[in-house]
Amino acid sequence: MRVNAFYSAVVLSSAIVLLSGCSLLDKDTDVAVLPAGITLVDKQDKTPGSLLIPYEKYQLSNGLTVILHEDNSDPLTYIDMTYHVGSAREELGKSGFAHFFEHMMFQGSKNVGDQQHFKIVNEAGGSMNGSTNQDRTNYYQTVPANQLEKMLWLEADRMGFLLDAVDQRKFEIQRATVKNERSQRVDNRPYGLLGERVGEALYPRDHPYSWQPIGYIEDLDRVDVNDLKQFFLRWYGPNNATLTIAGKFNKTDTLAWVNKYFASIPKGPEVKDVVPVPVSLDNDRYITLEDNVPQPMLYMSYPTVYMGHEDEAPLDLFAYALGGGKNSVLYKDLVETGYATSVAAYHSCSELSCTFDIYTQPNPAKGMELAPLLDKINTSIKALAEQGIADSEVTRLRSIIESSTIFGMQSVAGKAKELALGETLMNDPNYLTKGLSVFKHMSAEEGVAGYKKYLENKPKVIMSVVPKGQLQYIAHEPTFSPAPRNIDKLTLLPAEILAERITQDNFDRSVIPKVGSNPQQTLPTLWRQSLANDIQVLGTVYDETPTVSIQINLKGGRRVESLDKLGIAKLTAAMMNQSTALHSSAELNDQLQSLGSSINFSAGLYGTTISVNSLSKNLPATLAILEEKLFKPGFVDADFTRIKAQSRQASLQNQQRVGWLGQLATQRILYGEERVTGNPSSGTLKNQATLTPDDVLAYYQQYYNSAAAKIVVVGDVSEVAITKSLGFLQQGARLPAVTYPSLAKAPLWQPNTLYIVDKPDAVQSVIKVVSPAISYDVTGDFFKANLMNFNLGGNFNSRLNQNLREDKGYTYGASTGFYADREFGYFSASADVRAEVTGDAIKETLTELKNYTENGITDSELDYMKSAVSQQEALSYETPAQKSNFLMQLLLLDLSPDFVEQQADIIQAMDKSEIQALAKTYLSSDKFSVIVVGDRQLIEKQVQDFGLDIQVFDLLDK
Repeated sequence: MRVNAFYSAVVLSSAIVLLSGCSLLDKDTDVAVLPAGITLVDKQDKTPGSLLIPYEKYQLSNGLTVILHEDNSDPLTYIDMTYHVGSAREELGKSGFAHFFEHMMFQGSKNVGDQQHFKIVNEAGGSMNGSTNQDRTNYYQTVPANQLEKMLWLEADRMGFLLDAVDQRKFEIQRATVKNERSQRVDNRPYGLLGERVGEALYPRDHPYSWQPIGYIEDLDRVDVNDLKQFFLRWYGPNNATLTIAGKFNKTDTLAWVNKYFASIPKGPEVKDVVPVPVSLDNDRYITLEDNVPQPMLYMSYPTVYMGHEDEAPLDLFAYALGGGKNSVLYKDLVETGYATSVAAYHSCSELSCTFDIYTQPNPAKGMELAPLLDKINTSIKALAEQGIADSEVTRLRSIIESSTIFGMQSVAGKAKELALGETLMNDPNYLTKGLSVFKHMSAEEGVAGYKKYLENKPKVIMSVVPKGQLQYIAHEPTFSPAPRNIDKLTLLPAEILAERITQDNFDRSVIPKVGSNPQQTLPTLWRQSLANDIQVLGTVYDETPTVSIQINLKGGRRVESLDKLGIAKLTAAMMNQSTALHSSAELNDQLQSLGSSINFSAGLYGTTISVNSLSKNLPATLAILEEKLFKPGFVDADFTRIKAQSRQASLQNQQRVGWLGQLATQRILYGEERVTGNPSSGTLKNQATLTPDDVLAYYQQYYNSAAAKIVVVGDVSEVAITKSLGFLQQGARLPAVTYPSLAKAPLWQPNTLYIVDKPDAVQSVIKVVSPAISYDVTGDFFKANLMNFNLGGNFNSRLNQNLREDKGYTYGASTGFYADREFGYFSASADVRAEVTGDAIKETLTELKNYTENGITDSELDYMKSAVSQQEALSYETPAQKSNFLMQLLLLDLSPDFVEQQADIIQAMDKSEIQALAKTYLSSDKFSVIVVGDRQLIEKQVQDFGLDIQVFDLLDK
């Protein structure tokens, strides 16, 4: 995974002028209060008008870098430990090790038992994860503020004492887990092998970017636990790590804890800064991939520069002008003309090198051949270079980057990740934000100059992905094959033998730190207004960033669709995102991008949601565009034709995804074809083909009615100002408001049935054990059933996940849960498992359900659930999006905010007998049926003796 395309647009040379403000270092003021061995090395103060993130940077004597960013707006703390090691540090023939190691770091350490890391964080009410890319690996958690010391203890224990707990058994379990992950995310996924094949063609075999972070299966099979230990000793020392702490904390206490838990961990071997290794090609390299896909794809990749190079930003600009939006050259030349259903161009940068990438998919109405698209792309690129980039493109890109940076600062996690990434890769925490200044002075000519220097007449990789057996669609006969991976024939150097580092402490690390009292979570202070025609507005002031987020819900959605018009709600919403009667879609897109704003229409089950995000200063202009889009839609025929083609291709692609097929099978079996909820949200292919522009207009006229609309406002705007600004919505209100038709009768449930959805040659099977359950509520049996479910399959340490993933190695993850709308609900236990263990996985799932129902839970499981769920409240209302979701829930379900306290009381009152009673009620074995998506021939052999009625279930429509 490379750096995000928009972020890559702001990572530029290190010799950059700051936006405003400066780096202030005043060691004399702080040195007296610092623990011995900790040094303040840099400081960025908060500066009015600047987007630079305030921080203090410290270093321990063992080389650990510590970055602190204080934000007391919410009672939570984010902790990120980033190690400067990714797949680029791996050896040839030992790919996937950095990612494999990410898994191992969660498996316990000397003072933390097996699977206890997840449990401790969950029990604290926190969330956690890790990620690996080419250049770094990070581990992160967000917890209530009183849990900080415990999290530092956890991170230090796995940095200093992981090897004390590593053994061959854990190694084998995680090796199986990584293989399952690769199967699920790469081998069993449409277009999943694209990145791997392009990397092999773009880079020499010995270049570390020639393989993906997930690695090759044969390399994972080659290594053993001793290789893993040496990898840890080489790269996981404090001198190759950055610890970033953001949010609410006491600085004195925090530095004392950091010193206590990390200072005694010895440094590892010296880690030198990497030297960029950009590549060049001798000729164009055409490659082909036959895949289980419904539609071809053309992918082009040029090697360019590297992160921090002075020409990175000009290439970002050229990519944006070429394929970065609806006004881009490629969008106009390929999508608007109907030759393609999608197209994009972006400049993606990593530490060692960057690539300029373009992809497109043909519109079957104009043919599936990729060669004509390649010609059109080349023509468009040359035309842009000859005509030049408009100055307005530079302005729009600058606005996009500025607004995305500001919106990214709405959470402590967003700020901390930026600080950690900048420090790790460029030795400057604010490196990404500083890059904004370059775009203040960049000219359009620089973008074209970047093209001429790195792209014009330069060799590239051109990949054709086509459906199996349809090589007639490829852009060109293959001209390149990567060198064979004859790793087994190579004499691989043995891993460097490094001695284990011994830590000497003056305290007992086995003692888990105590925590203070739970932080008091204050619900947002709300204001409420009513406009004419029962339009309800609920809001709260959020002034941490100069932004405003508005959510508008109009009654209707999919719930009002008739069976012959399935998909019309989603199609109409898609059309509302296009042209108006006054402006084209491209013109509106340009206006919004110039403002740094977004407006999006989407159809849900019970309504249409309009999402508006704007910088506070640009809210009036943004709302003027919303008024035009809402009340003067264009419903242009060209837009309709394009959207229908895109919808069809998306549906065809979904039918190749086993996860989507499993979910649709669940809906179809539980709800039936006679209900909208038993069908895809975009309708069947047959439905889509029959929908007309008149259908869209009729749906709009009937259901885009703002009477009884629910509106939520979160942002840096006053109640008076926003209420006045939203007055225009009353012109679309027509009483009586929308009502929902009665539901068709659901089909009779067929328990003890095993439904097979055939997916020939699938390397994994999706299994789902399902049964009807209860409709949605916030304090009734639905809420309580999910509390009951927590230890069964509702968290990483749940019984089902521990069994199928950690004990058996069948899957990358397994879960259970209750899912519901306002009228109906169901229970599902699900996992993607290796095809050859499908039957065993089903048996284990059914056994876990039976044991849970018959034997109940333990005292420790009950305490774990109560602690984990009750303390999660501190993480629930931090960002504007979280606040918006909470407020909209209050409006749509007509709730009082005190339902949160009611939930807290329910959690604390729950006992084992009530949990077992709920399990017996909703997990009765005579209600279960099993759904399996996978290779029918393999599955049937494994399930013949299950005593279930086996039915083959065909979900594909043409």
